[in-house]
Amino acid sequence: MTQPAFSPRELDILVRLCRGETYGAIARALGISPHTVDTHIRRLRSKAGVATRSQLVVLAVEQGFFKSAPGEPGR
Repeated sequence: MTQPAFSPRELDILVRLCRGETYGAIARALGISPHTVDTHIRRLRSKAGVATRSQLVVLAVEQGFFKSAPGEPGR
């Protein structure tokens, strides 16, 4: 499977989603609205060809978009 082409903003949101951040927390950190976060995540799911956020997180880990740091969940 080839890696989807995500924008830098989409990658930032994807990494934060993988860390377990809420839409509200992502929005505050990036200075955008939670609705915009939701829009980015819907686009990420579409580009990745997955139906759920959970599948998106699994894909991010499998494709190497996210690697947890020591002490983070998943390590």
